[in-house]
Amino acid sequence: MRYNVPQFIDIEDKIFGPLTFKQAIYTAGGVFGAFIIFYSLGKLSTGIPAVIKLAAASPIAGLGLSLAFIKINKRPFIYFMESFFKYIFNAKRYIWRKKEKKSKGKTEVNHQPIKVQEQYMPRVNRTKLKDIAWSLDMDKEDF
Repeated sequence: MRYNVPQFIDIEDKIFGPLTFKQAIYTAGGVFGAFIIFYSLGKLSTGIPAVIKLAAASPIAGLGLSLAFIKINKRPFIYFMESFFKYIFNAKRYIWRKKEKKSKGKTEVNHQPIKVQEQYMPRVNRTKLKDIAWSLDMDKEDF
C-alpha cells in the first residue's frame, strides 16, 4: 500500500484568502484597535480633526500589520519584539558567581596542582628550515 507523505510541514496553511490564521488575527486585531481609538476619540470630543484621529490610530494598525507580515532574519516580527522587551526590562549587568559543587558524601577536596611533564620541542634554525622548505618544493615538482 502506498501512503502520501506530507511535505512542507513547516509552512502554515492559508485560511483567509492569502493570509494564514496568525496573519488574519494580527491584521484584524490591529484594524480593530485602530477603529476603537479612532471612534473613541470622535466620541470623546467632536472638535478633533480626522487627521489627528488617524495619526493616533495608525500606530496600532501599523503594529498589527507588522506583526502579520514583517520578518527579520526569516523570523516573525513577534520574536523580535519579545527579544526587545526582554532586553529593555531585564538586568544588563551580569555578575559571575562561582557555584559550589555539592559532593556526595565527600568532605575533603584535593587542591594540589597537577604536575605536567614538559615535552621535547626540537629547535629549528634558519638553515634547517630552508632545507625542509627545499625538500617540500622538490617533492611538489616530482608530481
